Amino acid sequence: MSGIVIGVDAGTTVTKAVAFDPDGVALARAARPTVLDRVGDGRYEQDADAVFGSVVAVLRELRDLLPGPVTAVGVTAQGDGLWLLDADGRPVRRAISWLDARATPILDRWTADGLATQAYRRTGNYPFPGGAGPLLAWLDAHEPHHLDRAATAGYCKDMVVQRLTGLRATDPSDASAPFLDPHTRVYDAELIASCGLTHRQSLLAPVHDAPHAPLSKEAAEATGLPAGLPVVGAPYDLPASAWGAGVRDVGAGLLTVGTTLACQVLRDSVDTTGEPAGLTLSTWQPGRWLRALPAMVGTAALDWVLRLVGATVADLPAMLAAGRSADLTVLPFFAEAGERAPFVAPRARARIDGLHLGHEPADLVRATCEAIAYSARHCLTAASLSGELAACGGGVGSAEWAQIFADVLDRPVRVLAGEEIGARGAALAALSTVASEPTGWTPAGTVVEPAAPDRYAAGYDRYLAHVAQARSNWS
Repeated sequence: MSGIVIGVDAGTTVTKAVAFDPDGVALARAARPTVLDRVGDGRYEQDADAVFGSVVAVLRELRDLLPGPVTAVGVTAQGDGLWLLDADGRPVRRAISWLDARATPILDRWTADGLATQAYRRTGNYPFPGGAGPLLAWLDAHEPHHLDRAATAGYCKDMVVQRLTGLRATDPSDASAPFLDPHTRVYDAELIASCGLTHRQSLLAPVHDAPHAPLSKEAAEATGLPAGLPVVGAPYDLPASAWGAGVRDVGAGLLTVGTTLACQVLRDSVDTTGEPAGLTLSTWQPGRWLRALPAMVGTAALDWVLRLVGATVADLPAMLAAGRSADLTVLPFFAEAGERAPFVAPRARARIDGLHLGHEPADLVRATCEAIAYSARHCLTAASLSGELAACGGGVGSAEWAQIFADVLDRPVRVLAGEEIGARGAALAALSTVASEPTGWTPAGTVVEPAAPDRYAAGYDRYLAHVAQARSNWS
């Protein structure tokens, strides 16, 4: 099949759509912001109707920009959280974001009684407050009437696909955490029972290896695309980005420096030993899994520090050039839900050690960027990175910060051009489903070589020591 294919990526704060020609060249882009609401202490929600409306808007805008017909649409989106839907895929209540912390007491209980570790040993996925398992248990305890009205407790991408096609399904990546057996790709009924959720198991959507269905007449009228057009529910944004980045070899990895600092490494086995943390995501390739350690310490931490010192992202290159951070240590755990990788600490909190009156704002900014890079090294080491590392996301759009990552990691980093890696992965998923996966779609990139790795060796050791000390306090 040749022609134009569209990849949609419904992220946490922006929905993007990119149209690609048969050779993988991006022809046109469209984007719409979405709203993430903080509705209470540690509580983050989204309007599912508004998120779906943003998808319709970008598809309609792209349709008016394209020189020819569209042959397929692939949809990826943010993962985790909980999107409670009725039989038509419409919201029963506002969606709960992956950033949410309301289920922390439930995770505390699961941790104390060993259930969280049991879940990891069985599936390779350790629950965290913003994950579907704890949130489903929280709703069952506090809002059972909403669950009684719902047909599906699902995910963002699956909501979009159902609204576009009527198909109720999920794919193995979204289903992975926390209940999917990674070997059989069937929900683990014993684990569900251990979580006290057997009576809610029917809310879990059927798992399809490559969920797809034709665009409905209603959705066709809304988007301007032809009814019957194949729509594919791609893997969610983490594995979709790995696909779009060209991560194909075992041991290779992808670092995404966005709202989440997502570290992924392709594996050919499921390893549930070691400290329980992170995710093991089933891919669409038999015998391949992504060991994913999506830390909460992404660009949101830097944004907070920039606001604190009265600066903006535009000031970042100059501040990184001027900053001196040798005697500063930042623990960048600013998320209200704490940390989930490479360790789980729902009550993790940020710290800045070593500040004195002689420091300048640029020193704090640089120390924060270095701390996020240290977190990346911590995660990628835990994920057993052994091959090529690609990087994407707004953070590595800064050449100065990309150099810090290469130096801290002490390895070359292939920084990918453009910001459509997730959408590219969604488009590839669509093509592989309705035709065959094309070759030559790996995005262009610039390799950043480490220039001063010795500069950060002591800083990384100090960072690990401070994390170890802080973890005992958080506990």
